[in-house]
Amino acid sequence: MAIVDIPGYVSQLKDHAVEHGLHIHDERHFVETYSLSQTWEVDLHPEDACNGPLDLHLSIAINPRTLLSFEDVMESLGEDQDPPDGYELPLTLTWSLPPVPEGTDLLGLMVDLSAVAGTEMPIEVSAVDAYPSVAEVPARRLGVTSRLKIPLGKIFLGEENLCPILDKCTEISNFLISKSSEWLGAS
Repeated sequence: MAIVDIPGYVSQLKDHAVEHGLHIHDERHFVETYSLSQTWEVDLHPEDACNGPLDLHLSIAINPRTLLSFEDVMESLGEDQDPPDGYELPLTLTWSLPPVPEGTDLLGLMVDLSAVAGTEMPIEVSAVDAYPSVAEVPARRLGVTSRLKIPLGKIFLGEENLCPILDKCTEISNFLISKSSEWLGAS
C-alpha cells in the first residue's frame, strides 16, 4: 500500500474544487506502462460559465521515483519526525480562451492578471498565431498558465491547503471571462 494515496488526493481535490464554485467537465488518468509515470487531468471552469468561453485544465504529474523516494525516507523516519522537504508534485493550471483580436495588449493583460493572481500563483501569458490557410487571417489564441508545486509531506500529513489556490483559480477565470467578453465584442 502506498504511503500517499494519490488517487484519493485527486478525488478530494476535485470535490474541493466544486466547493469553490468550479464545475468539472471531464477527467482523465494516464499511466505510462514503461516508467509508470502517471498524470491526472481535470477539465473545469466556473459554475456559471458552463457555455464558455473559458476552459481551465488542471494537471497533476506523478513521477514514480519521487513517490518511491519519499516513501523510503518516510519509512526510515521515526513516528514523531516531520516529513522532509523537497518531494513535490507538479500542478499545472492552464486557461484557454477563444481567439482574441489582433493587437490585444498581452503585457497589459499580464500586469492585470498578476494583480489578480498575487504572489501565490505565478502566471505566464502566451499567444499563438495560427494560420488556417495561406489565404485566411491568422487567429490569435491566448494561453494563461500557472505552475505550482505541491509538497508530498503536506499531503501525507493532511495539511495541504489548496483553498487559496482554488479561490485564485475562480478569480482568474472570472477575470478572463470578463476580458473575453470585451475581446469578443471588439472582434
